[in-house]
Amino acid sequence: MPDRARHLCVFIYGLSAGGAQRRTLTLVRGFAERGHRVDLVVVNPDGPLRGELPAGVRLVDLGAASPLERVFRALRRRMNVRGLETACSIPLLARHLRRERPDVLLSAASHVNLVSVWAWRLARIPGRLVLRVSNDPLGNPELWPRWTRPVQAFQRWMARRVYPSADAVIAVSSGVAADVARLIPLPRERIEVIDNPVVTRELLRKSRERVDHPWVAPGAPPLVLGAGTLKRQKDFRTLIRAFARVRATRRGHLVILGEGGQRGALEALVDELGLRADVALPGFVANPWAWMALASVFVLSSAWEGLPGALIEAMACGCPVVSTDCPSGPAEILEHGSFGPLVPVGDAGALAEAIAKTLDAPPEPSWLRARASRFSVEPAIDRYLEILLDSADPV
Repeated sequence: MPDRARHLCVFIYGLSAGGAQRRTLTLVRGFAERGHRVDLVVVNPDGPLRGELPAGVRLVDLGAASPLERVFRALRRRMNVRGLETACSIPLLARHLRRERPDVLLSAASHVNLVSVWAWRLARIPGRLVLRVSNDPLGNPELWPRWTRPVQAFQRWMARRVYPSADAVIAVSSGVAADVARLIPLPRERIEVIDNPVVTRELLRKSRERVDHPWVAPGAPPLVLGAGTLKRQKDFRTLIRAFARVRATRRGHLVILGEGGQRGALEALVDELGLRADVALPGFVANPWAWMALASVFVLSSAWEGLPGALIEAMACGCPVVSTDCPSGPAEILEHGSFGPLVPVGDAGALAEAIAKTLDAPPEPSWLRARASRFSVEPAIDRYLEILLDSADPV
């Protein structure tokens, strides 16, 4: 138990199966296990990770009593309203903060940081505001549709003006920290870098569970694995095109775990390339780690990241990895290619070549596991609490 238990409020949009959401659950579990009172505040309480809410953490649904939020929930089935819905949660979050008066508000992901700052300003309470930058703020903006670029530009402009008002800014990798410093008028020393807490006891335990699928049976052809939300950032189109090149010269299967808005486009590409018999998109899988432990190679094909947890998870399971050298994170995780090949973003040919070479000469699993152990939970929780509780005296 800590000398003084604090009241920590952690804010994120919802409990979908993304990396930021998994990392947030790991953080709040660690805070609660250290004896602190923890509120996990969400705009949308639905999602496959809701059943994994840690013991001792209170889930606060901002929209439970909001007529406007009920409208948004009706619209979710028909369109993507997350951005507008999150922005409209500012007064709801401010009301919660005024009522509960937590010692700290941790904004747990890039996509809610602006909302957190404005809600904190409206609440006008003592305490500490900490922003966690979970994704590269510059990324690869040229890959976004043209109509979204003004929105991206406005968000970057707003971040430059409001991020400096936070008491601390945490970046999940050195690459993210460098881009935050380029984007925002903050001294680099004010941006703390804390590796994501990825490798947990649960991950290691679940990686040993059985997967009931013929593609992982003994004697099956090599399995290439991808995982993540089916969205533009993950660039699974390039992974599918790369697998088509690999499949042209050898037997194999590709499985991409995850769900998202690009499912239809990805399935159409699989059909166009004649890969229906060898590619599967099974959707959300509660235990991706068992798949990672059995795969021949895990591929991260992203156009940009923060610190990609799936890459670390695969290594913790002893699975060989291949990654794009995207901003940011993979180069740091793989020590610039020492623990797995890095290839240019969007280059299906280079990705196919790296996959083939890794299948032919996989590294020793224990070597990969040792590298992944750097991203374990306890050191990250210690460092987060140092920053969150710095001068955060209970009210």
